[in-house]
Amino acid sequence: MHPRKESQKGWATVAVSVFAGIFLLAPSLTMAVELKISHQFAEADARHDLAVKFAAEVEKATAGAVTFKVFPSSALFKPTAQYDAMLKGALDMSIFPLAYASGKVPEFEITLMPCIIAGVDQGMAWRNKEIGRRVAKICEDKGMKILTWLWYGGGIGSRGKPVILPSDAKQLKFRAAGKMFETMLNAQGASITSMASSEIYMAFQTRVLDACLTSAESFISFRLYEQLEHFNTPENYAIWYMCEPLVVSMKTWASLSPAQQKIFETVGIQMEKKARDDAIAANKEVTKVFSEKGVKVHAMTKEEWQAWEKVAKETAWKAFAKDVPAGKELLDLAVK
Repeated sequence: MHPRKESQKGWATVAVSVFAGIFLLAPSLTMAVELKISHQFAEADARHDLAVKFAAEVEKATAGAVTFKVFPSSALFKPTAQYDAMLKGALDMSIFPLAYASGKVPEFEITLMPCIIAGVDQGMAWRNKEIGRRVAKICEDKGMKILTWLWYGGGIGSRGKPVILPSDAKQLKFRAAGKMFETMLNAQGASITSMASSEIYMAFQTRVLDACLTSAESFISFRLYEQLEHFNTPENYAIWYMCEPLVVSMKTWASLSPAQQKIFETVGIQMEKKARDDAIAANKEVTKVFSEKGVKVHAMTKEEWQAWEKVAKETAWKAFAKDVPAGKELLDLAVK
């Protein structure tokens, strides 16, 4: 059950302006609701800022009838536990990497597939394409609704030697972030250690890892430059893009009035410009930050990206199409 505080305002109708439109609030909207947003990212991370801004806009649009508490840095739930918490209704919302739930919903691996998209804008365009509609439908059928699409590019950080081409992964202890990346890197001779991005710093510090893949924003906000010697930046090309949308539990969604749902959807779409701009900025900022911190930075070339794409198709893509229900269909839609 979610915490609910009923106000004493009665059944008065409140008019609230939301951007260009005006929604007349139903009586249920006058009952105060406090929702919880959880995520694994640091407070300095742009994804935390997105959650805070979404909360502020919804609070404003509902005249304070809906309020939020935002819990960054896995303060409320561990990263992968957020999915089960949303299914049970113990958590209302999250900025949630969909592939974290792929153990229960293997179709989500399409949102963290090596070389499946080439840039932020290509990922953001999924909302209005058949592949995006399919992913959104799977999400809702499996307990959460996408409000704001969000894609982050990732780089490759390492110690000892740079990872430029697939063959460079041989004999490295690698944090791959996603089953399909693990499949691809295993085929190149890497050994895989799975963990949330918030645990990477300690893993390098304790020599559990030699190399990692994670988002540009996480490389910065988790200060991984303190542990790395080499960095293959996503500024121009990136083999790693992950869908990390702002989602709401379907249990929470069902508890909202139609007017509240409309506000959530409107604000969620409004946040996508910020999400897109932040993701593009992160790909550039990570190059600057790591260079300034003395890390040896390499910018992936088109030819290098194509070498990774070839390996991805032969390993990860092939495994996904073979092993995942509707895997081939989802792949076809994604590359259409």
